[in-house]
Amino acid sequence: MTETIESVVLLADDGTPVGTAPKATVHTRETPLHLAFSCHVFDARGRVLVTRRALSKATWPGVWTNSFCGHPAPGEDFAEAIVRRAERELGLRIGAVTEALPDFRYRAVDASGVVENEICPVFTAVAEGEPQPAADEVAEWAWVDPAQLRDAVAATPFAYSPWLGWQLAAWQGEYSSPQAVPQS
Repeated sequence: MTETIESVVLLADDGTPVGTAPKATVHTRETPLHLAFSCHVFDARGRVLVTRRALSKATWPGVWTNSFCGHPAPGEDFAEAIVRRAERELGLRIGAVTEALPDFRYRAVDASGVVENEICPVFTAVAEGEPQPAADEVAEWAWVDPAQLRDAVAATPFAYSPWLGWQLAAWQGEYSSPQAVPQS
């Protein structure tokens, strides 16, 4: 059986694709700018899924973050990549994938010196069930009230991924799912 090598799209500073590289070789102390995405998954009650990164992750192990992140394969549509990654990382089917922060971009260095350097549009989606995450990706998960998540990240930013804090700060309007069902 042949193992598929995941590739990421490398970008020029203006966001123009300039090539590809194996994902396993990209995240270093000198990570080149590349294309990624973040997704915030909501349930029918309007709660958002937060995940704690597996302790085996190369960057930010054990840190709480948004629902999941990933990289579209060369030529892959964002919506397809997001659905694919939700199934792989969270064991979760999702729908209503919607772009929330199309211009999000960040660079962050974790405690080990590994750099994240991404143009990373942010999306929302709605869960179609409960997560059954892959142990190599997610150590823990929880559904939380979006306002309580904002408060927690503001009070203890060190406990969360830097990109989650920056995404919440950049969010325009109410941080919630447009498909949320009001609870009585």
